[in-house]
Amino acid sequence: MKDLPTFPDLKDASVFITGGGSGIGAGLTEGFLRQGARVAFVQRSDATDFCERMFEATGSRPLYIPCDITDTPALRAVIARAAEAHGPITVLVNNAANDERHKTLDVTEEYWDWDLSINLKPYFFAAQAVIPGMQKAGGGSIINFSSISYMMGGAGYPIYTTANSGINGMTRSLAREFGPDRVRVNAVAPGWVLTERQKQKWVTPEGLAAHVDRQCLKDTLLPEDIVGGVLFLASNASRMMTGQALVIDGGVAVTG
Repeated sequence: MKDLPTFPDLKDASVFITGGGSGIGAGLTEGFLRQGARVAFVQRSDATDFCERMFEATGSRPLYIPCDITDTPALRAVIARAAEAHGPITVLVNNAANDERHKTLDVTEEYWDWDLSINLKPYFFAAQAVIPGMQKAGGGSIINFSSISYMMGGAGYPIYTTANSGINGMTRSLAREFGPDRVRVNAVAPGWVLTERQKQKWVTPEGLAAHVDRQCLKDTLLPEDIVGGVLFLASNASRMMTGQALVIDGGVAVTG
């Protein structure tokens, strides 16, 4: 993580990350802190110890606010609180997601609503909440996490892949609508990143070997492999890039 490039314009930037205390989100929080950004994040589980570790590692402590992102009024409230603490949010990272496995024929209407309430709905309302501040600030960057799962037609979690595809559509529409305000909106589509959750729930030696075999690059993906791309999209280095999906997967889904 210490070898990341430095983006000077991210120093003192007000950054808000959903799910920023574990998995890929924890890597993102650390990455932005190392840039000198002021980072706030939400998460349901307790992230107090993580914040202490970040202070010891970077000299900065992120603002952690417990929140269930399926509660839209609560999400709006914590975004307002973060903006009050750190100034208008100019970087939003919609990262939180849940790739719980499910079978199409078992899905109920209630399960459908629950899944999308995590994997799609908060992305829209978090963006809606930060855009007015970005407009007043003269611009900003919204980064929505998707996944290569929908590109590959991944089976075993059809609502999750539906949300991933929807995130790309939302990204393009918001980029078009708010581009005149210099609000950039891009997506990041990671491959199979070996977070602790993935290793505990889904990774098997056979499944991982088969996936790596599909990659052009034969190393497994770690959370820190995603951080550099997100910092790039957040910074002025990508100032003329919007409405795009940046794939970071070791070369499984070859786009273009």
